Amino acid sequence: MREETQNGVENSAKIGRIGYRPYWVLILSILIRAVHQIGAAVFLAAYLLDAIPRPPVVYVVVAFLSGGLLLVSEWLLHRQVGRELSGVITMVKILLLGAAYHGFLPLQETVLLAFVIASVGSHAPKRVRHRLLF
Repeated sequence: MREETQNGVENSAKIGRIGYRPYWVLILSILIRAVHQIGAAVFLAAYLLDAIPRPPVVYVVVAFLSGGLLLVSEWLLHRQVGRELSGVITMVKILLLGAAYHGFLPLQETVLLAFVIASVGSHAPKRVRHRLLF
């Protein structure tokens, strides 16, 4: 069934199934997102600015663990996140970072690309971000 948006434009894009996420999980995910941004910022700065040879391990762990928790929190609400644009972007980001870390792709450019893709994807409108791709 097609649906109209507030501006009267037809929107027939299907988004994934919506589940239940308790309010306290939403609040907790906001705090986790802030921690994730700190870890990710140090990770990005370490590779882009060449100030230090590698990001400190604690920040890498913080970025990956908080990212995993954010993915779980998102899955509680969007049960098909793996089939949605946001889930695919997350997987692409992880693959790019892994390939760069292991030397398959140029490090600085790939890390920057992963962060740009993640930023654009996370700030896209909800109907775009949670659109089912397959």
